[in-house]
Amino acid sequence: MIKNKKILIVGAGGFIGGHLVKRLLDDGNFVTTTDIKPKEFWFQDFEEAKNFYDTDMKDINNCRKVTQDIDYVFNMACNMGGMGFIENNKAECMQSVLINTNLLIACKEDKVEKYFFSSSACAYNKNKQQEVFIDGLKEHDAYPADPEDGYGWEKLFSERMCRHFMEDYGIQVRIARYHNIYGPYGTYDGGREKAPAALCRKVLKAKKNNDDKIEVWGDGKQTRTFLYIDDCIEGTLRLFESSYSEPVNIGSDEQVSINQMIEIIEKISNIKKLERIYQLDKPKGVRGRSSNNDLVKKVLKWSYNIKLKDGLQKTYDWIKQESSKKGSNLSKFTKS
Repeated sequence: MIKNKKILIVGAGGFIGGHLVKRLLDDGNFVTTTDIKPKEFWFQDFEEAKNFYDTDMKDINNCRKVTQDIDYVFNMACNMGGMGFIENNKAECMQSVLINTNLLIACKEDKVEKYFFSSSACAYNKNKQQEVFIDGLKEHDAYPADPEDGYGWEKLFSERMCRHFMEDYGIQVRIARYHNIYGPYGTYDGGREKAPAALCRKVLKAKKNNDDKIEVWGDGKQTRTFLYIDDCIEGTLRLFESSYSEPVNIGSDEQVSINQMIEIIEKISNIKKLERIYQLDKPKGVRGRSSNNDLVKKVLKWSYNIKLKDGLQKTYDWIKQESSKKGSNLSKFTKS
């Protein structure tokens, strides 16, 4: 357990960042938080985090302001969303390389001890993801390089930058390749949401409106693995405290199709099977993506605990609660 450390979390107003802030505060650390969004749009807010900044970390001068007298840095910041966002905003996604690069420079100058970078399964070679229900992607499958255009290239480039700062300047780095993290306190509407939250919202809407149809991006046969947020945070902190410095998958190996996930959510909502309206012109991403967890089990002696059906139940219940609030400020959960 990390305890009594001075920690900077960049991207603290986001989904994973907000959950990480909560855990590190609960464990007794002194947390400084920053995000480009104004504070009212942060997904979670914590009074215990005394130092907070709503500032653009693509500017190296802003990085230098917040890395002073810091022990550890967690870089959770990037401009991203679900497939609908990253396929249509490649230049915006790529600019996140500035955050990572400038943060590393500031960390070198201020002699920060350890640095975490949140990478993504989008860094993997697309040619190895052309079929459904593929074998899990192993860490070496990122090369030869052909990642998701825009967002995936940003992640792969930033991984290499972390590696070279470790080699040249001695900064300890830890890199997690996240596989589709989901759960409460995340985006579920507005264009940046990912499949689990989007489908929970659509099923809830169909039930509320007594509708018998649901719109599905693609043919519904595309497959993924999804990791619940609590498992993500646990795996992240175990990796951070380990001595392993190469990229590691943090994900589930419970692979399902989009159609299968809809069936799980239908059972959760106690609604009859909805007619699928497949939207073949919508962004679909690769055909199949799954996490191979052999390495994370070996180096961390850890595996995920929460099954997809249980995580979807928690997510569904939270979205139902949020969407039913009178005068609910949905915009808080629709911004990255």
